[in-house]
Amino acid sequence: MSTKIHALVDALGNPLAFLLTPGQTHDLAGADALLPQMEADTLLADKAFDADARVIEPLARAGKTAVIPPKSNRKTSRAYDRELYKDRHLIENFFCKLKQFRAIATRYDKTARNFLAAIHLAAATIWLN
Repeated sequence: MSTKIHALVDALGNPLAFLLTPGQTHDLAGADALLPQMEADTLLADKAFDADARVIEPLARAGKTAVIPPKSNRKTSRAYDRELYKDRHLIENFFCKLKQFRAIATRYDKTARNFLAAIHLAAATIWLN
């Protein structure tokens, strides 16, 4: 069974929240669940989150900034802070650290509940180191 881990991390790359979805689920499903609980003033995300109605406009209404590069097929181009976007590597670094745990990388646990528990345990270990 394929699953996708959606994570919300802070400015230092420390995990704040997780969502586990089936592997074929679009990244915006994670955004719908995790963004309402985001406390930070700025969101750094990749092109998959370039969605006006589901990400950019709700963040703007909440007084938050979205640093998301526009998709190449976007009808109206949108500016974003390229220098700030360079810090998005911290998010990818967190996923690399998470996948260093063999049970996470190979999806050792068969049930979603146990797999998510293992993710939380690995994330706590990452946070403490």
